[in-house]
Amino acid sequence: MTEKKEKSEKAAKLLAGSRFKLTFLVLLGAFLTFAGPTYMVYLLLNVLELNYAVSILSGLILFIIGLALILRLIKNKALG
Repeated sequence: MTEKKEKSEKAAKLLAGSRFKLTFLVLLGAFLTFAGPTYMVYLLLNVLELNYAVSILSGLILFIIGLALILRLIKNKALG
């Protein structure tokens, strides 16, 4: 049990090395989670004129990446 806790703390320190890095990762996760499925889909669809399915799929992928990043920060106790 103690080994698992130490490993978790070590991972949190490695992931959140500094306040700047932690802030950057939180903002990146929020951007990917909220702007990925909305603004990025709009840019890909209307500005770059990509296929609808490709733009929606890329928005979904960005959303999943953003959620995974935020969940990893929470799991490693870098947040919360």
